[in-house]
Amino acid sequence: MQWLAWGGPPRVLQRRAGWPIAGELIQVAPRLAMAFPVRVCAFVGRFADPRVGESIALLLPHLAARGVEVLVSEDLPPEAATGPFSRVDERAIVERADLIIAIGGDGTLLYAARLAARRDAPLLGINRGRLGFLTDVMPQDVVASVDSALQGESELDRRPLLEARLQPGGGAADASLALNDVVLQKLATGRMIDFETWIDGRYVNTHAGDGIVVASATGSTAYALSCGGPIVEPNLDVLVLAPISPHTLSDRPIVVSARSAIEIRLMERPDTRGQVVCDGTVLGELAPGGRMTVRLAPQTVTLLHPGGYDYYRLLRSKLHWGRGNVDHSR
Repeated sequence: MQWLAWGGPPRVLQRRAGWPIAGELIQVAPRLAMAFPVRVCAFVGRFADPRVGESIALLLPHLAARGVEVLVSEDLPPEAATGPFSRVDERAIVERADLIIAIGGDGTLLYAARLAARRDAPLLGINRGRLGFLTDVMPQDVVASVDSALQGESELDRRPLLEARLQPGGGAADASLALNDVVLQKLATGRMIDFETWIDGRYVNTHAGDGIVVASATGSTAYALSCGGPIVEPNLDVLVLAPISPHTLSDRPIVVSARSAIEIRLMERPDTRGQVVCDGTVLGELAPGGRMTVRLAPQTVTLLHPGGYDYYRLLRSKLHWGRGNVDHSR
């Protein structure tokens, strides 16, 4: 058994034996296990969005008063915010940030997760988008939630990442990370693609349709859900394979061990090309005979949640469950 400890008096320690166990929390002491104190904080978001600018304008003076240096990307419009902050490139955010705050929707957090994984910096999501399964801090709770993170009072939730790799690769950009999912989709409108799935070197099925989603437990509430996949609790060590608009009704989503190596082979068909997308970002194209592999990455991402985080309460809120008149609070 291996225990991962962070700087500062830990409140949560994570157990890892071989592969990361998503979302496993062990309460052991009264403070948060992260780089503490936070001296440098980075903002990530679509800064042209006035809702994002509103949260930044609120946080900048507050963080300055607490002696925290703020980094923002170079594309922040001059009129978007005033206050003490440094414009830096993406590399500086990765190298310097003790805490990354993603302001926007889940797409913003997915982008920020790739940055956070490169430094193992904790990530706090502020919801200024629409649904927000991952960005679970509401606008009215921004200051309190950031203060909790700075004081080490947030809940730490370590999530695994997926690594997608194209074979043969098309150069240096033939691999990428994903927190939610890796998608093989058809490149041409109006055409199906034919492909095979293999798991741990064993043939599973031949598919015809619009593609397939390989999702982590975290990503089970994203694209895979719209393909008929199940909702998977984030602490389960599994992957979901969900065909996209399959031609055969018996071609159903399946759940496999997260320790599995998934291989997708694009079959030799005239004028067939596929596209591989990781968390909404295009990784590359697959030609007939090309292969895509997906497995757990060695990196993980640490999400920060407000105190009292409850995954099932989140599902009720986002999916409008439990709308009856019965009071279930205890």
